[in-house]
Amino acid sequence: MSLNIEDKKAVVAAVSAQLADAQTLVIAEYRGIEVSSMTKLRAKARENGVYLRVLKNTLVRRAVAGTSFEALADQMVGPLVYAVSADPVAAAKVLQQFAKDDSKIVVKAGSYNGKVLSAAEVAELASIPSREELLSKLLYVMQAPVSGFARALAALAEQKQTEAA
Repeated sequence: MSLNIEDKKAVVAAVSAQLADAQTLVIAEYRGIEVSSMTKLRAKARENGVYLRVLKNTLVRRAVAGTSFEALADQMVGPLVYAVSADPVAAAKVLQQFAKDDSKIVVKAGSYNGKVLSAAEVAELASIPSREELLSKLLYVMQAPVSGFARALAALAEQKQTEAA
């Protein structure tokens, strides 16, 4: 079913709105994927705050025109799924992890911070811990000395009590 001109304009506007807030755009080929697998991929993307759509390449080329993702337009050939995220690693992480489980998803390229990334570079980007993971690790590192100090004070207080008794 083809889209009329108004529907096409609406799709371009919706994608442009997503790209305005995005830091990362990753494209992957989905040739031969089963519907159930695509449904799982979409659910995983929603969980991670990733905008994931199968779109006409010409419409996406229009949406990326004039943005930092414009250099990726040359890679937009064939049946593609587009993953867009404000988190620098979320889109890459979702598609890369899913590609490990389903060989019919093949990460083709990506764009981060105005730079076009190859499939290998997208894999490297996906291996970076997310913002939440990094913050939790930082919090753990910051809490470790404080909790150790508190345990030492408790042990000292207990020792003083036993000496006084």
